Amino acid sequence: MRIGIVSDTHNNLRNVAKIVELFNTARVERVIHTGDITQAKTIHAFAPLHAPLWGVFGNNDQERETLEAAIAERGFNFAEPPLELVWHERRIVVVHDPRDLEEALRDEHHVALHGHTHHHRLERVGSQLIFNPGECAGHLEGYNAVGVVDLDSLHAELLRF
Repeated sequence: MRIGIVSDTHNNLRNVAKIVELFNTARVERVIHTGDITQAKTIHAFAPLHAPLWGVFGNNDQERETLEAAIAERGFNFAEPPLELVWHERRIVVVHDPRDLEEALRDEHHVALHGHTHHHRLERVGSQLIFNPGECAGHLEGYNAVGVVDLDSLHAELLRF
């Protein structure tokens, strides 16, 4: 199973359209947003995804009432971090701020995802994969990225745009 990972979209609707295109082309089966969507209009911009969207709220997701209404309207699944998922026999933990991994990450997790820093992180700690695709809301072409994680191999790759 291949899953798409995106973080910190910060209302850059042009980039979200490109992200949706990248994930649809990559044929990911599910997408995880690691927080900082910021406004409901960004949730609506994810509507053309061919895969269901899960996520956590970040520190810039202050308009919670409108965000939660848009999430419910689109049938997406968001929660306060940490979000625990079990997909394809892999345990995944999702937070926004990497400092929250200290408390949330446990030995039984195979994958830990975070955002917040806008910096790419690909780290292996024992058998665990810790991943943040990094910047995706920037305005400089070629410096933005989202990620794809293969849950079979625990391999992560960046899709730059």
